[in-house]
Amino acid sequence: MEEPRIGVFICHCGINIGAYVKVPDLVEYVKGLPNVVYSERNLFTCSEEGVSAIKKGIKEHDLNRVVVASCTPRTHEPLFRAACEEAGLNKYLFEFVNIRDQCSWVHMREPEKATEKAADLIRMGIAKARLLEPLEEIEMKVAPSALVIGGGVVGMEAALNLAKQDFDIHLVEKEPELGGTLRNINKLYQNNQEASKLVKQLAQQVKDNPRIQTHLSSKVHQVTGFIGNFDVKLENKGGEKEFNVGTIVVATGAEPLKPTGQYGYGKMSNVMTQLELEGRMRKGEPAGQNVVMINCVGARVPERTYCSRICCMTAIKNASLIKEANPESKVWILHRDLMTYGVDLEGYYRRAMELGVRFIRYSLDRPPEVVGDGEVEKIKVYHELWRREIELPCDTLVLTTPLVPNEDNKDVSKMLKVSIDEFGFLLEAHLKLRPVEFAMDGVYICGSVRWPTDVTEGVSQAYAAASKAAGPLRMGFVTAEAINAVVNEDVCSGCGVCELLCSFNAIELQEEDDKRVSHVNEAVCKGCGTCSAACPSGAITMHHFTDEQILAQVEALFS
Repeated sequence: MEEPRIGVFICHCGINIGAYVKVPDLVEYVKGLPNVVYSERNLFTCSEEGVSAIKKGIKEHDLNRVVVASCTPRTHEPLFRAACEEAGLNKYLFEFVNIRDQCSWVHMREPEKATEKAADLIRMGIAKARLLEPLEEIEMKVAPSALVIGGGVVGMEAALNLAKQDFDIHLVEKEPELGGTLRNINKLYQNNQEASKLVKQLAQQVKDNPRIQTHLSSKVHQVTGFIGNFDVKLENKGGEKEFNVGTIVVATGAEPLKPTGQYGYGKMSNVMTQLELEGRMRKGEPAGQNVVMINCVGARVPERTYCSRICCMTAIKNASLIKEANPESKVWILHRDLMTYGVDLEGYYRRAMELGVRFIRYSLDRPPEVVGDGEVEKIKVYHELWRREIELPCDTLVLTTPLVPNEDNKDVSKMLKVSIDEFGFLLEAHLKLRPVEFAMDGVYICGSVRWPTDVTEGVSQAYAAASKAAGPLRMGFVTAEAINAVVNEDVCSGCGVCELLCSFNAIELQEEDDKRVSHVNEAVCKGCGTCSAACPSGAITMHHFTDEQILAQVEALFS
């Protein structure tokens, strides 16, 4: 192996690092470390100027290893790897040292110690960089078709978007017809468009598109494989179906909470949810002369702390429609806060006030009280602005409840090996950097299965997810990360511990030469290192994180 020639680039990260760590001192310090032939500092290494400096340094100083000490590899490592590759250096000959999250931010009040720790971290990174080896990624073919799970508006839009790009689509819906929750909605807020027209229009487009095969009353039973080659099994009344797809879009949505036992719901005849009110309004049934709506029923409470975001606008929409249909009616919305984000929604809210809808703020510690026997007669509420209790006559009490995760989310999470958050919604890979992707490659997310969204936001996410899902399909191949596990079959005892612990099902035991040995599917392996750490025989090592590289870092720390 050629003698390492290491270049070190240290970032000020504006004031995030530079205000607490003496970056110029670090640059001078690393010049004296073995195999370091060049070092420099940048105000922002992730900027165009900083990236160009890395490329220039590689060419001018004949660098065959690069170390960047800056913020976090989670967001910036791909950028710096790409810079090395563009300069002709294998991207796995790059090492990232985090001196912001793990150093400057932790020791803001101790600049001397922060600088000393940064020096230790960089020295460790350089020690590992000396032993880095070039790695090659494998290419895998991608089946030119996609699976969309969920036949609501968001799922249909995702399927249509992909189909218009000439890919074959399997659209799976567990209900007997397409449309999801929107089938039960009266009108959409802002433009007051009839929801049924939108659903019928999209359903007809799906039906007419020869690229889309729709599976109604069906459920995805099993998914195996990896990006580019997912084997899917469906269950329906007719039995099982199997097919192969390259990518998957999850758009299974969410469902409104049923507030059983709250404010007389289920016991009093004139208490209903907003969704049930929508159903009555679709049939043309009058809502009543005195309508009271209570927001945040089951939301922003200890057992469900999140705001569902779309509830306030749903209440404002239905209250406005009631006033338009019967200007003599009285409608009150009891709320804790109003979520009317954006210019358009704020305008919609102001128009509701102009129509005569009245808004009353209440607090969580003094919620409204229902008065009545068999049905609601009036509502008592402590008016936060007037600072006194008032009574409202009530013919109809409407409870505004949040969207809650589908019970199927747990099964989907296990089946697709994707994360689930504390509330039960499926969790994207990164809120800002990868908002419609899962950590599992080739699987994408959109709509309210990710978090409560309205139709406009859901459709935008559907387009984004479809765009991401189409990328591998259009390329025809994908490359797998070269940082993965490798098994020394001569040492492997075939105990199966690695197969049991692998979260990605990337390892299986196979019979070879009359003994069982572990086999790693490089296309599925995520390089997490769990198998290597747990292997009792020491037969599994990790590319880019070998024992020698890790021990070199430890030795450098104490040198």
